[in-house]
Amino acid sequence: MATFLYKLGRLAFRRRHFVALIWVALLTLAGVGAANAPAAGASSFSIPGTEAQKAFDLLEQRFPGMSADGATARVVFKAPSGEKMGDKANKATVEKTVKALGDGSEVTSVTDPFKAKAVSKNGSIAYASVKYKVSGMELKDSSKDALEAAAQQARDGGLTVEVGGDALQATPETGSTEVIGIAIAAVVLVITFGSLIAAGLPLLTALIGVGIGVSTITALASALDLGTTTSTLAMMIGLAVGIDYALFIVSRYRAELAEGREREEAAGRAVGTAGSAVVFAGLTVVIALVGLSVVNIPMLTKMGVAAAGTVAIAVLIALTMIPALLGYAGRKVQPAGQKSRLLGGGRAAKKAGRPNMGTRWASFVVRRPLAVLLLGVVGLGAAAVPAASLELGLPDDGSQPASTTQRRAYDLLSEGFGPGFNGPLMLVVDAKASDDPKGAVTRVADTVKDLKGVVSVTPATYNKPGDTAMITVIADSKPSSVKTENLVHTIRDAGGGIKADTDAQVLVTGSTAMNIDFSQKLNDALVPYLALVVGLAFLLLIVVFRSILVPLKAALGFLLSVMAALGAVVAVFQWGWLANLIGVEQTGPIMSMMPIFMVGVVFGLAMDYEVFLVTRMREAYVHGEKPGQAIVTGFRHGARVVTAAAVIMIAVFSGFIGSSESMIKMIGFGLAIAVFFDAFVVRMAIVPAVLALLGKKAWWLPRWLDRALPNVDVEGEGLRKLGAGHPKNEDGDRELARV
Repeated sequence: MATFLYKLGRLAFRRRHFVALIWVALLTLAGVGAANAPAAGASSFSIPGTEAQKAFDLLEQRFPGMSADGATARVVFKAPSGEKMGDKANKATVEKTVKALGDGSEVTSVTDPFKAKAVSKNGSIAYASVKYKVSGMELKDSSKDALEAAAQQARDGGLTVEVGGDALQATPETGSTEVIGIAIAAVVLVITFGSLIAAGLPLLTALIGVGIGVSTITALASALDLGTTTSTLAMMIGLAVGIDYALFIVSRYRAELAEGREREEAAGRAVGTAGSAVVFAGLTVVIALVGLSVVNIPMLTKMGVAAAGTVAIAVLIALTMIPALLGYAGRKVQPAGQKSRLLGGGRAAKKAGRPNMGTRWASFVVRRPLAVLLLGVVGLGAAAVPAASLELGLPDDGSQPASTTQRRAYDLLSEGFGPGFNGPLMLVVDAKASDDPKGAVTRVADTVKDLKGVVSVTPATYNKPGDTAMITVIADSKPSSVKTENLVHTIRDAGGGIKADTDAQVLVTGSTAMNIDFSQKLNDALVPYLALVVGLAFLLLIVVFRSILVPLKAALGFLLSVMAALGAVVAVFQWGWLANLIGVEQTGPIMSMMPIFMVGVVFGLAMDYEVFLVTRMREAYVHGEKPGQAIVTGFRHGARVVTAAAVIMIAVFSGFIGSSESMIKMIGFGLAIAVFFDAFVVRMAIVPAVLALLGKKAWWLPRWLDRALPNVDVEGEGLRKLGAGHPKNEDGDRELARV
């Protein structure tokens, strides 16, 4: 592989005009496609195989036109102090608002609080329920504007009015966080390379890759039902790996220049060595993202495949466009150890022979491997302790910032009707096979009324044939609580006995039950997903490193860093430690997608650092260095680059902590702390310590397996046969006559 990539790098360097033209043409084509594509709506959300989804599907069949998964809004009214909602003026204001709420083209029904008995016992709070034909993400802006206008009309009438439900939900906005992340990345790259031109290359190629990937997703969104949120993960991961991969190759190019090679040869060798590491690092990320299909949730599968496509583009751009741009840059990209005239006058940054920080740190670890290993493992183990208390759930209006109307509506409903009112359970009774459908439904209602934790059960609503009924159950606990989850399981257990006696099937659904089933499905899929991703990557790394223990150490180190990061997330977002410091207003269950999301994203990035850092060690070992010296050599060449890549990723992810959306805040914090643990504790401390303790055994591979495995030559052994390359001219550059 190294020889093939070496030739590809030299070809791209020589034919840089052609390579640049191809990528610009692809970017233009994707941009035109995105601009002319029909607007994408929200991706259809379903959880195949769950009881809540089965109930929704049954409602669609038995109650046609009901739009069971349509958006809902609860307009909550509170009378001024000392007044009641039943007072003449207040009642007139509410009735006028209800009439205005029913005028929208997407509205299917609106309930009058006074007719539906939706007034609190003390008479101070009431609510009107609005049902829509489409989901909250598909709702037109005109419908949302009409909802807000009606609420404002009631406020002008003297009432306190807040709006809850999913009708006003919108795609979270994180402001300028992406721009801030890119700005920090630029600063880190300039410090790392000491050159504005060298620093600009990874940024430019990463932005082009993300532009092509996201534009392609946008162009295909409507046809493939990708939805409006699919590009978010693709943009985040594409930007991350795009900068990383280009950073690795540019860094190796500068190292090759420092060894005296002319520029075309240096570009070829950079792509042949660092490029090989990029290919396999990219494969691990693709495996992790495509592996999300194991969960069997279509939305996650599409997000994973789309992001994986963006990663593949980032790899191809790093292998072809980076050497092409290096050809354009010429002498403006200096050899390693030199700064540009703007930043350092072109002089050597360090005295020859003086060890850099990576060399000094690796030498220390090699001398004290056991102490470093114990300190790293104990530290991460302590950070992982809170993960044992992990509770999964999905955020609801109760986790919104107190400044939002959704949160204020949630609090008003809890005040007037109890905490369980914000997440009613919907029971769907399929009595088609029962001899006495109405008797079976009555049996269900009576059974559920007697269960502990149930506040009220509404009268059943039947479909036209009378063989299916809906019953609403209000719990005495808030929707995201463990108590409500236990109640759902209790109702389902009771339904088993009812079916045996009456042949009527009881299904529990609604947003609360859907969230519970979603969390359970993700939880059940976590171990198979881990096994698939880590197992495939383990096999891939055996091929890369030609070792059993090095890939095993990489996988175990990753698991340790992810558990530590989950522990930190639980401590902050569930326990409330340092919550005020990062603006966490409401603690509660951890978002259901967090563990599996962190596993996929962090695993890919962690293997990037592992492959680049350890490949350099493997290269030194294969070329004759002793195991301990190979570790130091790997750090001398790779530590600075891996550190820069990790700092960039931490900065990018940390920018999302400032979001007002609790889910985005949690993702940003979780990914940032996970990258910190993995890059600086696992890869920089535990990995060299373990390799130092293992010595030559780290690179052991059974002979039969060595013969069976393909020789991918990631360390570039085959390039030694090509010679040292052409010497440089006096001015340090060889102008190419052929383009």
